[in-house]
Amino acid sequence: MNALEIARKMETDAIKFYKEAAGKARHPAGKKMFLSIAEDEKRHLQMIEELIKGMDIKPEDVSPMKRIKTVFEELKDQMLQRVEATDDELEAFRIAKDMENEGIEFYKKAASEAKTDKERKLFERLVKEEEQHYAVFANTYFFLSNTGNWFMWEEHSIVDGGTPWA
Repeated sequence: MNALEIARKMETDAIKFYKEAAGKARHPAGKKMFLSIAEDEKRHLQMIEELIKGMDIKPEDVSPMKRIKTVFEELKDQMLQRVEATDDELEAFRIAKDMENEGIEFYKKAASEAKTDKERKLFERLVKEEEQHYAVFANTYFFLSNTGNWFMWEEHSIVDGGTPWA
């Protein structure tokens, strides 16, 4: 299998995993996040398939981080409620982080070995997006496993509610 065929398989597997994880997630943010990332992976698959067919791809400028921020903004009231994540949900986020990390490494290698400029540009773009996916999953894992500390660190607050740099 060449790099594009492997990439196609990786994205297909990721879509399946993220849809299944969304179906099992109890936390609304986790569910929406998995579905959002699955949509990104579908777009990646489409770009890969277009390149395989020899078409010019013009990927839209999509930022996974902006899409996830929207998910959190939509659910901000629910996010403030402490919802215990199940061990299965936390494991799904651990697996997701590993999958994204493997994707990053694969796409970096594929970009360095690309036979055409189009392939290289696609793989470089996929590296950037998969890095954002990894950050989303890592942050969500931290949030679900330790909400109190997540708010303290992510909101940059200290015990008295102030910030030293404000």
